[in-house]
Amino acid sequence: SAVGRGPEVPFRSEAYSISAVARGKELRLTLSALDPAAGPHAQDLVFRFGMSGSFRLCPAAELPRHAHLRFLTRESPPRALCFVDPRRFGSWRLGDAWQPERGPCVVSEYQAFRENVLKNLDDRAFDKPICEVLLNQKYFNGIGNYLRAEILYRLKIPPFEKARTVLEALKEQEQERRKKDPSLTLSKKLKLKQENPDLLELCHTVPKEVIMAELLDPEHSDNYAAFKDWLQCYLVPGMSSLRDRNGRTIWFQGEPGPMAPKGEPRKTPRKKSPQLKADPEAPSPRVTPRASKRRRRAAASPPRSEEKEEEEEEEAEGPRKGRARGRRKVTAAPASPEVPPSVTRSRRTSARKGKGETGSP
Repeated sequence: SAVGRGPEVPFRSEAYSISAVARGKELRLTLSALDPAAGPHAQDLVFRFGMSGSFRLCPAAELPRHAHLRFLTRESPPRALCFVDPRRFGSWRLGDAWQPERGPCVVSEYQAFRENVLKNLDDRAFDKPICEVLLNQKYFNGIGNYLRAEILYRLKIPPFEKARTVLEALKEQEQERRKKDPSLTLSKKLKLKQENPDLLELCHTVPKEVIMAELLDPEHSDNYAAFKDWLQCYLVPGMSSLRDRNGRTIWFQGEPGPMAPKGEPRKTPRKKSPQLKADPEAPSPRVTPRASKRRRRAAASPPRSEEKEEEEEEEAEGPRKGRARGRRKVTAAPASPEVPPSVTRSRRTSARKGKGETGSP
């Protein structure tokens, strides 16, 4: 598109195919002419999706907004495969090389991923809390914010436990298991792993659960309810949350761990309503009109990525300048119930009369 920030793709062919392979949080497309003798050489593109990037197949006459790269078909009417990125945090680059600072994929390269972590435990990166290290793509390529919360919750690991402490214990357990019974068959080893998975194994299997069930398919917003049911910790009522040193919110249950940020206010766990799953629309005397509107909007909206959620939280708490502040106010205004003028005047009068005193609301 005219406003796209990515490089021009030097590939033109009357008939070509597109194939794709993923590695962690990157996706590589390969454009190949159906007639290699007459067409151009194959072209590779590597994509990063940022917070809002996705691919969408749609009629060419109905291109979505922010479709920054388009692959057109020759059928009638033609369709377009579009890379859509409203926030423009995503990108693509020419060539087939993955980013060098990203480690093996937690899903497709599990053994290499596991070895890469365990052989580098002396790296200073593992001096940090385990919740922060799980977002380090050099070692955990593919793990994001909601995944780290779900993985740590299943293993009952405090998010602010030192990463090296957690992983060295895992390494020692593995060595002891081999010494005790080196004659274990492969099938028995697999059975033991399934019954007692460790942190690195869950980094492999938990993302696969989401992929296999297609819980985050942007084309099917109905899956949002299934995704919410799948979550056990992230954004779940009754869980606690803290911001880590990178400004990202980690959800957990129990104590945060010895490396929790000092002076960081811990959010009060929200109690889960017993009627929430059975009847999300059921009225409750404790639910305010504003909360009720939020609940209805959440049920109707597709899932947001954890990165988008965190960025919006940071924007809400951070300073904003100029026109951006005005736009934010205009957008946010409908979310709050309108206050009648008489109530406003009454509040102002009470405030003037009782200045310096503490009264009940």
